[in-house]
Amino acid sequence: MARKENMLRLHARLVTRRDALRKAINGDLDGYREFAASDAVGDSVDAAVDTANDEISTQLVEIESRELGQIEHALERIVQGAYGRCEFCGEKIAEARLNALPYTSSCIECQRENERSGGHLFANVAEANRWAKVDFKTADDDSDGEVNLSDFEMDLSETGR
Repeated sequence: MARKENMLRLHARLVTRRDALRKAINGDLDGYREFAASDAVGDSVDAAVDTANDEISTQLVEIESRELGQIEHALERIVQGAYGRCEFCGEKIAEARLNALPYTSSCIECQRENERSGGHLFANVAEANRWAKVDFKTADDDSDGEVNLSDFEMDLSETGR
């Protein structure tokens, strides 16, 4: 019974955090849109400060979006009945780890191995398949280093995640 209560509590935390992130991201984007629409005139220092602020805001939205994606993935795993199991080895994730990081999808050992290997393990097969098309070039390549972005395609829709 204690595990079920803990799962309900973690689910509630995930939903609360998801809603807070959605609100924060929408607020950040609305503020950016309002600023971009205004015809602010200033000197080069003002422009530099505005550019730096835009960069920081963009990075924050990116971090929040990444966390939001992980939370939504965890909520999907709850629905599927797979929450609390490591996506790599299939073992149970320790309750202490879930309490500290409720959207984690890996046990501590697999996460450590992932970090040791430079992040080459993938959270799920779909992500691995998306990256399978990317050809990483080494420093020994004699290519001219040009990349044609039209050769790459990404599906950023909800179904592509």
